Amino acid sequence: MKKASPASARNPEFLTSHIHGLIDFYYPAVIDRTLGGYFNGLRDDGTIYDRTTRHLVGTCRNIYNFSVASDLFNDAELQQAARHGLEFLQSAHRQQDGDYAWVLNNRDVADGTRHCYGHAFVLLAASSAAMAGLSDAEPMIGQVFELLESRFFEPDHGLYVDEIDANDWSDVADYRGQNANMHMCEALLAAHEATGEHRFLNRAELIARRICLDLSATTDGLIWEHFTDNWSVDWTYNLHDPKNLFRPFGFLPGHFVEWSKLLTLLHRQRPEPWMIERAELLFAAAVDKAWDEDKGGFNYTFDRQGATLDRDRYYWVLSEAIAAAALLGAATDKDVYWHWYDRFWEYSDRYLIDHVHGGWYRVVDSTGQRYDDLKSPPAKTDYHPLSACYLALSAIRAKMSSTGDTK
Repeated sequence: MKKASPASARNPEFLTSHIHGLIDFYYPAVIDRTLGGYFNGLRDDGTIYDRTTRHLVGTCRNIYNFSVASDLFNDAELQQAARHGLEFLQSAHRQQDGDYAWVLNNRDVADGTRHCYGHAFVLLAASSAAMAGLSDAEPMIGQVFELLESRFFEPDHGLYVDEIDANDWSDVADYRGQNANMHMCEALLAAHEATGEHRFLNRAELIARRICLDLSATTDGLIWEHFTDNWSVDWTYNLHDPKNLFRPFGFLPGHFVEWSKLLTLLHRQRPEPWMIERAELLFAAAVDKAWDEDKGGFNYTFDRQGATLDRDRYYWVLSEAIAAAALLGAATDKDVYWHWYDRFWEYSDRYLIDHVHGGWYRVVDSTGQRYDDLKSPPAKTDYHPLSACYLALSAIRAKMSSTGDTK
């Protein structure tokens, strides 16, 4: 993959080339032409180490990747790759009640727990596939939204529950999390873009208000991850499990910049001053509290006192920071965001991007060393960097168009 530099990373040709490189790592290697769907476990060199696990999030993120790339490059082969995943999503992950199983072993359910997080990605996958011209995806948008509306949404709180037991829709877990709701906001923005229906935009705005204004007012002005069943702050959840993959303890600066991205996207569709104000505040908090000036990169988590808990650098955090910086740079016309955009790319280029085989390494330690050769374990598909490139591309092209720069 091409190396990034401050000059090249702002070039549309670099961004489109980088998206091509990401797709080339995964396609056609991940296509399972025997059982359907996608292989979810790839090593650094692209060889498959897990041929049976099918994670709902991995399936949906691959659909998103192929949909975006097929639309961007007008590529019928990649559109077919998206359709391939969409068919598996409907025939294997989808269950009799209309919900989607969390993990499959080949085509058999290994974990049927109903996760809002997973269903948010179903909505994102359907929306991106519809925008890529797959007409079969269009009815799915409304169907999965209605399922989320009837089973996961709590009107009294204006947010979605996190987890429901596989056997009983009434057995709702006590845990409430902002992460699933954040990805619901992302998916709802995509659903609005795909359909033009304002119900999706209305719900995206409601979630953003609840998380970024109402709840953050009780959590030091920042985004906390974990709550009780009445949406009271749970300051001790996973206190002794800071490395938990989906629910680590502490503040996650990666989610600060991810919300910066979403708030700026929401502002495009329904501009209100608080959206950019909060986006800028969260971005500033992330770089102030978590960016390592000596070694570069974001420390992963920190506690209420600002002490670092986890110094690992995750690929998705840098990806989301790139997207947020580009969108805020375009929205505010402030050079500081383009400065950070360059720095994020420089770090990613040095430590996270595989220039030999393609794709991004999942995680490195504070010195940039990798822990293993598992580049894409189940659920990781490099949707984060691909999405970041796509959004940065749109921001840069819009900026060039407004200034009359066509180079």
